[in-house]
Amino acid sequence: MATAMELVERSQLRDDLPDLRVGSTVRVNYRIIEGNKERIQSFEGVLLRKHCGPKNNKATFTVRKVTQGYGVERIFPLHSPRIESIKVLKIGRVRRAKLYYLRERRGKAARIKERMFHRG
Repeated sequence: MATAMELVERSQLRDDLPDLRVGSTVRVNYRIIEGNKERIQSFEGVLLRKHCGPKNNKATFTVRKVTQGYGVERIFPLHSPRIESIKVLKIGRVRRAKLYYLRERRGKAARIKERMFHRG
């Protein structure tokens, strides 16, 4: 028997999430507030890690991009109402659960191969 609090939390979880895999290139559109205006800004980069918290509502994911030579990482709460949409642009082929080694890599060394699917 679920308590009232658990029912409220479960009703606020997102169900429109794509299949997020570490190494994928994603575009996250999120709402930001500047003064009294609200606009949507996109953040496109490689998914470095997924973190499932003690409960599913604490889940986060980290996206990294390189802008003007500087690496920028941003942590997004997975079920945040501020996230407008998440789109997977490319699925990467990696062999690690966390891609922290990309922080030390530059240029071509930081590339991730695309995952190809075999239909047959």
